[in-house]
Amino acid sequence: QVQLVESGGGTVEAGGYLRLSCSASGSTDSIFSWGWVRQVPGKAQEAVSAIGSDGSIGYADSVQGRFTISQDQAKNTLYLEMNNLKPEDTALYTCAAARGHLKAAYYLRSVAFHYWGQGTQVTVAA
Repeated sequence: QVQLVESGGGTVEAGGYLRLSCSASGSTDSIFSWGWVRQVPGKAQEAVSAIGSDGSIGYADSVQGRFTISQDQAKNTLYLEMNNLKPEDTALYTCAAARGHLKAAYYLRSVAFHYWGQGTQVTVAA
């Protein structure tokens, strides 16, 4: 099993910055792909960024150029830096991981992750 714990959410004004962190523990050797998924109540989940097993990185069009995903493999930690935040970025952000050997684009499209954290709330005030 894999446990994912997010931190770093909060409330910021539009144009602000936040960095989310996701600490992984457990059977992390089984994880080959990572991602960040957000959800607003009443709307479908949206994968905003992913790292594929081949090292490919992808972003949703809505965050391209503003968000940056990265990972520290030695610390088993995934990050999401969010710049120029907009009110429409307000959502519950959840860290996710997968056992699959697939490209980032697959996870952005399918949101087919195997492990999920509890999420951290990001609120952007207008």
